[in-house]
Amino acid sequence: MTTSSELLIGAYERIAEAARRAVGDLTPTELAERLDDEANSIGWLVWHLARVQDDHIADVSGQTQVWLTGDWQQRFGLPFEPESIGYGQSSADVAAVSGISGALLTQYLDAVTVQSLAYLGGLSDTDLDRIVDTRWTPEVTLAVRLVSVITDDLQHVGQAAFIAGIVLRRR
Repeated sequence: MTTSSELLIGAYERIAEAARRAVGDLTPTELAERLDDEANSIGWLVWHLARVQDDHIADVSGQTQVWLTGDWQQRFGLPFEPESIGYGQSSADVAAVSGISGALLTQYLDAVTVQSLAYLGGLSDTDLDRIVDTRWTPEVTLAVRLVSVITDDLQHVGQAAFIAGIVLRRR
């Protein structure tokens, strides 16, 4: 019988696997390509989904974000505040995510995934009922937050894969 924890771990592992496939062997220029001036790039989408997971899992687990504990902010060299996860960013902000290699993107996502899986591995079914956000009606449980991250990340990785397919056709 599969536990809730094992199910969540499987879902989070799939996010990282799908992101690695989307990034593939694309160049930094290809990762920064946008379908139009207002569209997100593959690089921005993968950076953003990793940042969302990092931020949200750190919040519910009481840990510090991987982005803030490692040298990721310096390695990426992005002109954003350290706490930025991409939510509400402008087209110019999206364009700023350029010159970044697929290896760096996937290394960061892998580090986030390691921290996420370690946390998820220690959860019990009763933990999932814990209220983690009282700003909403109904209040948000841990289960809802974890599924929300999965949903958001998988949507973004699907968008990245779609754009990657177009970029590869143009080669």
